[in-house]
Amino acid sequence: MQVQTCLELRLPAGDISEEAFAHMASRLSSFGSAEETDAESGARVYIAWFPVEADSEAQHARIMAEAQHLGAMPEDMALTLLGDDWETAWQKDWQGKAIGERLWVRPSFREPAADGHIDIVLDPGMAFGTGQHATTCLCLRAIERTCTETPPASLLDMGAGSGLLAIAAGKLGVRHLVAIDNDPIAVEAASVNAGINGVALESRLGDSPPAAVFELVVANILAGPLVAMAPQLSACTGRRLVLSGLLGTQVDEVKAAYEAEGLTVERVDTEGEWASIELVR
Repeated sequence: MQVQTCLELRLPAGDISEEAFAHMASRLSSFGSAEETDAESGARVYIAWFPVEADSEAQHARIMAEAQHLGAMPEDMALTLLGDDWETAWQKDWQGKAIGERLWVRPSFREPAADGHIDIVLDPGMAFGTGQHATTCLCLRAIERTCTETPPASLLDMGAGSGLLAIAAGKLGVRHLVAIDNDPIAVEAASVNAGINGVALESRLGDSPPAAVFELVVANILAGPLVAMAPQLSACTGRRLVLSGLLGTQVDEVKAAYEAEGLTVERVDTEGEWASIELVR
């Protein structure tokens, strides 16, 4: 049955890690979470959406208690019942964005860049990946650098979300593209977005890397899953591996897991508290 209403939780990010917030949202049966950053102040807000339960008072109390356990103050939280337009309400604040030297990422309801940037159009629905988050930007810049001279022949996007990273690689010259995600909504979104952008993309449902080798592998997930996938992702990497979704404090742990698989760290980049790691074979 299609969800017509939902509860939306909004709270300041503060010192709360995105991983901790995502785990909390998952425990409470959220069907989506995101992060917003105010363009002027830089203030970050976490958002999660929950299906409305029959005992709404108990659900409200449970969500608020879990958020306080993370360290949020009650007066800073907002828990709101949204109507049947909630899935598209966020669109009013999403603008186009220049990323790297040549990329312009925008929703379909915004105008394309007028300055010759490579135009990437997204309609992510509830799938993660609009190009606004620091980890996505770090990955896009790494892909652009890799494609500057001779684009890789193939790319695997593990944890693809909306398919943005694979689509950007396709527009930068990579021909064989595989995007994998464990969320059927993301798999469909990646396929739809690839079609919008005229990119040939194989979008698959799964939670582990395939038994194949790709010149370029990108994985924008979380530190824990990245460490767990180190043997499989390393085996997939023919030339270069880009990892993100991790905090700067988690870089050493993730690096060690992949160096143990025989890869060499070439560079580490940061944006705010977030980091990306590029490794080569």
